[in-house]
Amino acid sequence: MGTAIEYQKVMTEIVFINLPGPDEPTQGMTGGELLHGFLAGLHSASDPGMKRYIDLLCSKWNIHYREHNS
Repeated sequence: MGTAIEYQKVMTEIVFINLPGPDEPTQGMTGGELLHGFLAGLHSASDPGMKRYIDLLCSKWNIHYREHNS
């Protein structure tokens, strides 16, 4: 006989994107640096509809943007 409740523990990671990111790709950048710049660029979208869509994707994939405070 099975149990009344079954569950699966899911391990997730949180991805933090530090802002600001690189503005332009430069020669010799690593893949991580390129991705950082790309994701930071998405965060600066000016279209409100696009911004909502990006925020939805980030919440789904557990991505958080972090402002750098000087």
